[in-house]
Amino acid sequence: MNSIKLKNIRTFSYHGCLVEESKIGSDYSVDLEIKADLKRSMETDELEDTVDYVHLNKIVTEEMAIRSKLLEHVAKRIMNRVFKEIPMVTFVMVAVSKINPPIGGDVQAVTIQLEEKRQ
Repeated sequence: MNSIKLKNIRTFSYHGCLVEESKIGSDYSVDLEIKADLKRSMETDELEDTVDYVHLNKIVTEEMAIRSKLLEHVAKRIMNRVFKEIPMVTFVMVAVSKINPPIGGDVQAVTIQLEEKRQ
């Protein structure tokens, strides 16, 4: 299997359990890695034979725009859409990071990472 990785997709979103988070928002970073058989695209040089990373980025940005209380929830939605919309993907790893989280300490980021193989 071959990999495609999108690193540090930056969004401004409104995730969190606190009411304030739903109003003021925060900066987020998302890393996405997929695995798929890319042999055909290596030979044909055609976009329809690979996983389009523009499509992957669109899934991430659209799902990050939908408010969730938990990062796990938004990460799982991203994962579900990748599997649903791109049949050739066999594995997804998604990491969602909240930058400067409001947790009463000097913390650069909090990250949730999920990994799943296609069933």
